[in-house]
Amino acid sequence: MNAPTAPDWRDDIFAVLQAHEIRQVYHVPDAGHSPLIEACQRSNAMRTLALTTEEEGVALAAGAWLGGQRSVLLMQSSGVGNTINLMGLTKTMRLPLLTLITMRGDYGEFNSWQYPMGQGTPKVLEAMGVLLYSVDKAEEVKATVDAATRAAFNGGQAVAVLLRQKLIGIKTFGKK
Repeated sequence: MNAPTAPDWRDDIFAVLQAHEIRQVYHVPDAGHSPLIEACQRSNAMRTLALTTEEEGVALAAGAWLGGQRSVLLMQSSGVGNTINLMGLTKTMRLPLLTLITMRGDYGEFNSWQYPMGQGTPKVLEAMGVLLYSVDKAEEVKATVDAATRAAFNGGQAVAVLLRQKLIGIKTFGKK
């Protein structure tokens, strides 16, 4: 008999998204988010859409809100730079935005290419008026994503949850 597996922190995120009636999930391929993306794809209550570039998610989130639905944008820190111009849309039009960002260029990063945007992500998001929440422990994920979701949709804010590498795990190249 196999021992039951412990719940993954992405299961906690999925539960929060369900509780807050998130209906649309926008994403680019990302290993850190893949269990969450797969759970959303299996849900009959959520529509997932793979993006060609992250800024599409900001525009789609605005459209979802204007159409009466809540959404979430899932991306990696390396894609944040692609969204900056459209982040002005959320501020100018006072539209809520919830984004969950898996961080790179952080704790234990092996890829030097990831450092510039990983280190710049909090600064550029703050410069665009996005509220930041940061998580590096699995036991803090559910409460943090819940608070961010409330701030976005009840408070009308653009909010980003930074899922730190201590949480998602240190990536290695070519090794498992």
